[in-house]
Amino acid sequence: MSHASSDHAHEHKPYQQHHFDDMNQQTQSTLLGIWLFMAQEILFFGGLFVAYTIYRIMYPVAWAMGAATQNVWLGMFNTVVLIGSSLSIVLAVNAARHNQRGQVMKWFAITLLLGAVFFGIKSIEYMGKWEHQMVPGLRWDDGHALHTIQEHAGHIHGENEAPMTELPEGIQLYYSLYFVMTGMHALHMIIGFGLAIWIMIKNARGCFNSEYYPHIEYFGLYWHFVDIVWIFLFPLLYLV
Repeated sequence: MSHASSDHAHEHKPYQQHHFDDMNQQTQSTLLGIWLFMAQEILFFGGLFVAYTIYRIMYPVAWAMGAATQNVWLGMFNTVVLIGSSLSIVLAVNAARHNQRGQVMKWFAITLLLGAVFFGIKSIEYMGKWEHQMVPGLRWDDGHALHTIQEHAGHIHGENEAPMTELPEGIQLYYSLYFVMTGMHALHMIIGFGLAIWIMIKNARGCFNSEYYPHIEYFGLYWHFVDIVWIFLFPLLYLV
């Protein structure tokens, strides 16, 4: 009996949690937990997308004019930036598999840098909305909003049509959903920043090797999900 216990202790990996029988069980359990977490995140953002769809059907003119005021080039650049950050995370996971601690640090640093670029561009867009007084509930002025929409969305109407004299119905709903959806996406990125820094600290301490790097791999899944959310947000909010 003592011999069997000794063999079990010998087989116990230093990074295996005591409440799991073996590493395979630990890996499968944590992977299940990650996918359950991702499922509830899909449900959360799914509710926002459903609200967006309903109001877009109810107020098509407001949605078209609201989207026309967005800076498509900045949104497209941010999309490319996030796709690049997904690539850097893939390379970080690959480096972890080959026990290349320095490469892991490098690719995580690049991911954080690209995320910071995304935030910088997004802050420019938010500041523009604030300056034009187009933030519902905090800083909204019908006159400024109408002038901005006339400047950016005038091409939606034909040349022979009279210019707009009042805001389209539901326009504040568009901007409310814009700030809520992009704001929640930004919040998830901020959480990702914290997780990435924590993982980098653990990596610097030598907590990972080619046999054990679940935190890096699962963070990659989370970051890819955040990027996919933006890939949906960009066409819905900028290109409708």
